[in-house]
Amino acid sequence: MNIEDRLVQLEQKVRDLMQRSEDLEQRERKLQYLMDRTEILDCVARHARGCDRFDSELLASAYHDDGVDEHGFAINPGPKYPEWANVQHSRGSLQNMHNITTHTCEIDGDVAHAESYVIGLFLNADGKTTRLLAGRYADRLERRNGKWRIALRRSTVDVALAGDAAFLSLPYFLEMGFVKGMRDKRDVSYQRPLTLDETPADRW
Repeated sequence: MNIEDRLVQLEQKVRDLMQRSEDLEQRERKLQYLMDRTEILDCVARHARGCDRFDSELLASAYHDDGVDEHGFAINPGPKYPEWANVQHSRGSLQNMHNITTHTCEIDGDVAHAESYVIGLFLNADGKTTRLLAGRYADRLERRNGKWRIALRRSTVDVALAGDAAFLSLPYFLEMGFVKGMRDKRDVSYQRPLTLDETPADRW
């Protein structure tokens, strides 16, 4: 093999290495994007769970220390939001469930803007009626020290429904003995490891 042929081979190897490097960088970018999306969605889900379990520590962990939450005219510092939310939920309901559905997210470096549809279900304080509030969370999230958390959350209400909760009092339902969700760490979701042993949680 002459020198020219060797040079051609060497050039091809260099091109192959450069292509592999570009492919690797592209895969790393895609992996980082997927990791960011997962961490952001985990943050949104952590917020919803914290609301429903009255877990103030978990709920506060969704916000940066200087984060802000807006619910209607109520504007609270993120770390103080759990206290406000627990009071509001206790005042108006016996049970609440925040269901995150459609979720979109735009990431630009260490800043992300997310929109999360939420369906809030509430067993009213009388135990006989229910309400459903459907809206969206518009979030600006920031990655600081490797952690994605909410810097600003604004909430919308787009649909509201009222309903009857008589089914929860029917013998047919009560005889089935379903575990009731708890607003503290007695809830079955905190049991570690999860077993069939009876938990301190109430049953309907």
